[in-house]
Amino acid sequence: MPAENTRQHIVDAADRLFYEQGFEATSFAHIAKAVGLSRGNFYYHFKSKDEILTAVIALRLAKTRQMLETWEKAEAPADRIRSFIHILIMNRAKIMSYGCPVGTLCSELAKLDHVAKDEATKLFTLFREWLAGQFALLGRAGDADRLALHVLMRSQGAATLATAFRDEGFVEREVADMTAWLDAQHPRPLHA
Repeated sequence: MPAENTRQHIVDAADRLFYEQGFEATSFAHIAKAVGLSRGNFYYHFKSKDEILTAVIALRLAKTRQMLETWEKAEAPADRIRSFIHILIMNRAKIMSYGCPVGTLCSELAKLDHVAKDEATKLFTLFREWLAGQFALLGRAGDADRLALHVLMRSQGAATLATAFRDEGFVEREVADMTAWLDAQHPRPLHA
């Protein structure tokens, strides 16, 4: 397997393991085993777990940007925001098992006071800025950032409680409530 493919397999495996087990609980040995590499071959690609973490955060940022670009294809800003809200439904099985991948990583790195905590926070910043842009397009430029933070807070709270209670009905109700809240933020004109 070419070195670049091996490197990508390592990053993909580390991304999954950091999410499922946590950054601190995941060792080189766990990642090497998941990829099927000896430790010597593993060190050829990455010298430290922090180096892998940097690559994982870069991967998550790239995937998030790609997802946001896909959502941009929706015609209306409210539909784009709904795509963000509905990610709770799309990923509910994983969220109920492991939490939100962004929230869990940011929280763990903050607790560890890890040097990469600010880099990981860029994932939330990316969502925050994108959501604020969508609210501005809805005519809510004056409070777009506040509304964006509200959606982020509500989705993170729902993800945390979904993990704690493992209740699919709760996730569905929260998504419905968030969607109703969103609809109230931009009343549609009545047609005569």
